[in-house]
Amino acid sequence: MTDSSAGGDETEPADHAARVSDGSSGGDEDGDGADRTVESVTASDIAAEVDEEYDFEEFGPQQMAEMSADEWEAAFDPDTWITGADLLDRVADDLRHRVATRDVFAVVERDSIDGEPVVLAYSDEGYAVVYPDGTVQGSGTVLRDVKPTVALCSMDTYDTPDPPEGAGLPDPAEIPEGSGGLGTSLLQYVGIVQLAAGVLLFLSPFIYDPLVRGCPPVQGSSARACEIAGVTMNLHPLGDSAVIAAIAGVGFVVFGVFMLMLVANARLSDRFRAEEFRNRLRSAGVGGGERPPFVPETDGYDRDAEPDEDAP
Repeated sequence: MTDSSAGGDETEPADHAARVSDGSSGGDEDGDGADRTVESVTASDIAAEVDEEYDFEEFGPQQMAEMSADEWEAAFDPDTWITGADLLDRVADDLRHRVATRDVFAVVERDSIDGEPVVLAYSDEGYAVVYPDGTVQGSGTVLRDVKPTVALCSMDTYDTPDPPEGAGLPDPAEIPEGSGGLGTSLLQYVGIVQLAAGVLLFLSPFIYDPLVRGCPPVQGSSARACEIAGVTMNLHPLGDSAVIAAIAGVGFVVFGVFMLMLVANARLSDRFRAEEFRNRLRSAGVGGGERPPFVPETDGYDRDAEPDEDAP
C-alpha cells in the first residue's frame, strides 16, 4: 500500500539498532582485521515486542499512528492485505458507518477516475481518493481520517461494520433548529414560575396588606375577617413581614429573569449551530450543491451540469 500524498518516505528507524562487538565500525578494513560479530534484530523479534505492546483486540487508528514502519511491517504480512474491489467495498462501508456515527464529516461516493474504480470522500475542508491497490491521494482533514480506515480495511482480521440504512450526511433542509430540548423547556417553565412568584411577593405589601387591613378585626386575634366570594376567611396582615416579602419578591424576579435569559441564549446558540451546520453541508455539496472546487474530477460527475434541487 502506498500514500501518494506524502512528500517522500516517512519511515521511522526501528528503536533497535544493530549492536557491533569485538571492534569498531570506523577503523581501516585490513585483510587481517579482527573478526566482528554483528547482532541484528530480526522481524520476529520486533513482532514479538509489538504483540506485547499493542492490544490488537482494540487496535484502531490511534494505535496505528503510534507504530513505526518496522513495527508495521513485522506485525502485518503484506501478502494477506486485501486489495481491489473488496478493499473499496470495505472502505466505503467503514467510512459510511463513521459518517453515520458522526466520527467523520465527509461525503462518501463510489466513482471512477479514468476508468479506474475509486472511493471518493470529500468535505468543505479536504478530500481523499482511495484506489484499488490501497493508494490514497488527497489533502486536509478528510485525508487524515481516511488513511487509518484504508489501513484497517486492508487487513483480513478487521471486520468492517455495516453502515445503517441511508447512512451519510443529512440534507441541509432536514436539520432542525434544535431549540425544543427537554432541558431548555424545563428551564423556561422554572423561570416563568419564579418570575410570577416574585411579582406576587413584591406586590403583596401594596395590594394584599391594604385589603386585609380594611376588613373587620377578629376579637382576641390580629386576624381580620375578610369575605371573599361569599366565604368569610380569617386573614392576617403582613405587618413587619411586608419588607421581607418585597425583598424576596425582587430576588425571585431576578432569578426568574436570569433563567429566562439562559433559555434565550441556549435557543439562539442552537439556531446558530444549526445554521452553521447547514452552511457547512451546502459547502460540501450536500443537498444538490456542487462539489468543492479542489475535489478532483471523476468520470460520473459533470461539474457544469445544473444542480438537482430535489437531490437528497
